[in-house]
Amino acid sequence: MASPRRITKTTVDRLQPGETAWDSEVRGFCVRKQRRDAVYALKYRAGGKQRLYTIGLHGSPWTVEKARNEAVRLRGAIADGVDPALLREAMKAAPSFDEFADRYLLEVSDVHKKATTAREDRRMLRLHVRPRFDGRKVSDLDRGDVARLHAALKSKPVMANRVVALISHMLNWAMEKGVRPEGPNPCQRIKRYAEEGQERFLSMDELARLGAAIALAESSGIQWEPDPAKKVKHAPKPENRLAKIDQFAAGALRLLLFTGARLREILHLKWEHIDFGRGLLLLPDSKTGKKAIVLNAPALAVLNGLERVGEYVIAGEKLDKPRADLKRPWNLVRGAAGLDGLRIHDLRHTYASFGAGGGLGLPIIGKLLGHSQAATTARYAHLDNDPLKRASETIAGQIAAAMSPGSVASAEVVSLRTTERGTG
Repeated sequence: MASPRRITKTTVDRLQPGETAWDSEVRGFCVRKQRRDAVYALKYRAGGKQRLYTIGLHGSPWTVEKARNEAVRLRGAIADGVDPALLREAMKAAPSFDEFADRYLLEVSDVHKKATTAREDRRMLRLHVRPRFDGRKVSDLDRGDVARLHAALKSKPVMANRVVALISHMLNWAMEKGVRPEGPNPCQRIKRYAEEGQERFLSMDELARLGAAIALAESSGIQWEPDPAKKVKHAPKPENRLAKIDQFAAGALRLLLFTGARLREILHLKWEHIDFGRGLLLLPDSKTGKKAIVLNAPALAVLNGLERVGEYVIAGEKLDKPRADLKRPWNLVRGAAGLDGLRIHDLRHTYASFGAGGGLGLPIIGKLLGHSQAATTARYAHLDNDPLKRASETIAGQIAAAMSPGSVASAEVVSLRTTERGTG
C-alpha cells in the first residue's frame, strides 16, 4: 500500500476501481473508488471496535475539502465520546417533526410556559410549521428549510420572527434529547425581519375624549346606528338606540389607564390581591411572573367605587370566572371618542409615555410596568428627553438674552410651554 499523501481532486480522479487513498493530514480519512463513484470515509476506533464511517459520494456537496472538514469534525466528536456510526443509526430512528412537536408541546410548552404562550405555540405550529415540515424528520431539518419558511411569512414579519424563535428553541431541545445531532442551530443565522413599533400614545385631547366616552357609555349610553350593509326589519327608534357598558367594564378601562397594567392582569384581578393599606396590587402571576403594581389615588378611587359581587374585581357573566375580554365596550367607547385603530394595549403605552415625558426616568417606568428586561422599556427612550430640553432651553435663553437685552423671554417660560405640549 502506498504511503499516505494529502488527498486532492487529482488523487480522486486517478483512482482505479477498488483502490483506496489515505490522507496524510487527517488520520483515518480516505477515499475509495467503487465501480463508478468515489466515496469518502473515515476509519476510527470507538468502544474497542474499529469502524468505517461513510461520509458521502464525491461530487456535490462532497468536494475533497468539505469531506476533509467533515472528517475533522467527526474526529472531534469521537474524542468527545460520540460514535458517529451509532449516532447515524439513532438519527435514522429519529421521530418525524410532527411527532416531535407533540412531545415538545407536552413536555416543554405545557410544563414550562404560561398557558397563553403554550396556546400560541400550538397555533403557530398548526398554521405555519407543521404543514411546511410534514413528513420530515426533526434530525434532517437544515438552515434552508427554516429560511424558506421565514421567507414565506415575509408579509407577516412579527409572526415570521416568532416562528423562527419557536423552531430554534425546539431544535435546541431536540439536540438535548438526542434526536438531532449536536451542532450549530440552523436558526442562528436567519436574519430576522425588522419589526415596526405599533405604539400609540394618546394626547391630552384624545384622553379627554376617551374619558368623556367612557362616562357617557356608563351613564346614559352611546347612540348607535344600524349597519347600512345589513337588512334590519325592526330597528329601534333613534331615541332608543343607546348602548351602555356596565360599571365593571368602565372600571377596567380606567384601571388600565391609571396603572399601566396589562389587560389580563386587570381582568384576572381578585379582591384578595388588593392591599388597600399599602396601595398595591399583589399579583401572584403575570406575564413576567409574580408582580406588584403600585396603586395611585385615581386607581384606588375606581376600586373603591366598584361593587363586590364575586371574587373577581371586574365581574363578568359568570362570577366564578374572570371576564373574557372587553371587546364590545372598548369598540363602543373607542368609536364614540373618534379613536379608530386605537388598541387597548395602547393605554399601557400612554401610561408609560406620560412617565417618560415627565422625566421620571426609564428605570422607574420599567419598574412600574413590571418589565423584566430594560430593553423593553427602551422603546420609550425617545420620550425621556425632558432634561435635555430644559438644558437646551436654558442655554438658548441665555444666548437670546445676550443678543437682545430688552427681551423678556426666558428659558423657564419656554420650558413650561414645551412640557405642556409634549405630555402626550
